[in-house]
Amino acid sequence: MSLLLALGVGVLAGTGIYLLLRARSFDTILGLTLLSYAVNLFIFLMGRVTVGAPPIVRKGVPATLASYADPLPQALVLTAIVISFGMTALLLAIALRARAETGSDHVDGVEGESEKNGV
Repeated sequence: MSLLLALGVGVLAGTGIYLLLRARSFDTILGLTLLSYAVNLFIFLMGRVTVGAPPIVRKGVPATLASYADPLPQALVLTAIVISFGMTALLLAIALRARAETGSDHVDGVEGESEKNGV
């Protein structure tokens, strides 16, 4: 199970970085979103994935990491999800406005403009 989850983090991070290196604004936004998913999954995995373990210590159960789940990574991931949703919405609004202004979704403005100017 751990190997599958680690592979998922690697695939999400690799795909996100690949999309970030592309020169289109939608690809960049999608890459940032996938990279934030990879980081969220990594933070969640740092809290040890335990099935059926309560996050709060109960009476009669020893207070060790083997008997309960750590709630801090879960809270951090929930906060990061909200922040990444807001960031994605802002980036989409900026990308749509830039597309309306330039007529292209290339991150440097109009595609091929630098070749026309001799740069």
